[in-house]
Amino acid sequence: MGRKSPRGLFAARKLAQKRKKFRWSQREYKRRALRLDEKVDPLEGAPMARGIVLEKVGVESRQPNSAVRKCVRVQLIKNGKQVTAFVPGDGALNYINEHDEVIITRIGGPQGKSLGDIPGVKFQVIKVNGVSLKAILLGKKAKPTR
Repeated sequence: MGRKSPRGLFAARKLAQKRKKFRWSQREYKRRALRLDEKVDPLEGAPMARGIVLEKVGVESRQPNSAVRKCVRVQLIKNGKQVTAFVPGDGALNYINEHDEVIITRIGGPQGKSLGDIPGVKFQVIKVNGVSLKAILLGKKAKPTR
């Protein structure tokens, strides 16, 4: 009678190889091992990225809310990819102009997905021309002109 798995004193290597082989049938393992999420990610696995503002856009929020969320189209410096980034804060869009240098980070939604009622927006602006957007909004610092 044959067995599914090897048994005995010297079976450890064979068991490890077998486990490794079957792990490829797991979806999450395969994506991680082949680095698929990093390949499609505009930030390429980095926590933040620098970019240039191309235009200001208003994104309509999803049901049941009704609002125009203020966002900007950003072209990343590291790879030239264009992404839409949310601008948090009341009146924050007034402090951002086209051709400003911004730093974007991931929005705190589910892994790789958009947050809340903003469809298709996965990033948010945290700095403008090297100064924190929060500090500008609170009036602690002035936005440098370049």
